Amino acid sequence: MQWLSSILQTLQVISSILVIVLVLLQQGKGADMGAAFGSGSAGSVFGSAGAANFLSRATKWAAIVFFVTTGGLAWVAHHPSGSPIESGIMQGFTAPAKEAAPAGAAVPDVGAAVPAVPAAPSAEAGSSAPAAAVPSVPSTGDAVPSVPAPAPAPADKQ
Repeated sequence: MQWLSSILQTLQVISSILVIVLVLLQQGKGADMGAAFGSGSAGSVFGSAGAANFLSRATKWAAIVFFVTTGGLAWVAHHPSGSPIESGIMQGFTAPAKEAAPAGAAVPDVGAAVPAVPAAPSAEAGSSAPAAAVPSVPSTGDAVPSVPAPAPAPADKQ
């Protein structure tokens, strides 16, 4: 399946370049007015019909090849070959086995590993921080502080 992708990519590049060249070679619609006054387009290399007919047909077929190869590349990209990639980063990786927990303990004892919370600084005589800088804990845990009522709006004087 790898060879099909290489062939389709090659055809894609060739057809895209061919479409670009063929579109740039074609004359615009405004060039027909100059041909009507005798610019000599009837004696061209491509015959009496002129280059427009040949170039437009060649552009059509190059565009068809371009779109078919685009569809083929999309199909190849979404339908990879049946064999997995043999050389990847995770090849040969095995997950480490988990250690079994002791039968008696569901949760291991980590009491010694947890550090103690440092005590709040006390107000010492030589301390540089004032004692009032630390807010005190409210005496009741469920109490909600009260909000003062809004002041009444002043009456409009007319």
